Amino acid sequence: MASAQSGTLYRGREGMWSWVAHRISGMLIFLFLLVHVLDTALVRVSPEAYNEVIGHYKLVVFGLGEIGLVGAILFHALNGLRIILVDFWSQGTKRQRLLFWVVVALWVVLMAGFVPRQLMHMFGA
Repeated sequence: MASAQSGTLYRGREGMWSWVAHRISGMLIFLFLLVHVLDTALVRVSPEAYNEVIGHYKLVVFGLGEIGLVGAILFHALNGLRIILVDFWSQGTKRQRLLFWVVVALWVVLMAGFVPRQLMHMFGA
């Protein structure tokens, strides 16, 4: 008789959440790049429309989106380094949980340095 947990390797631990967050952050970065290419290409079609679109980027919601984008890029980059270590370092698989928490800690420290500056920029302080 198979146990209820026999169908999955990760069982909701750090490895699974790291995998999920890496895929989500990668897709968010891809979507940003797609929008960025499209809005930049708009300058060739209509400079007025381009200026109008760029003007929207000064809204608070876009400033918050930039915080999310930087968060996604930082996590994706740091977790990518963790994946490289897990794959190529002889101790990587043994220490993958520790490496995950190191990624989270570095991400928090780096975001703590970025978010206040972004908020000051957004609100003109």
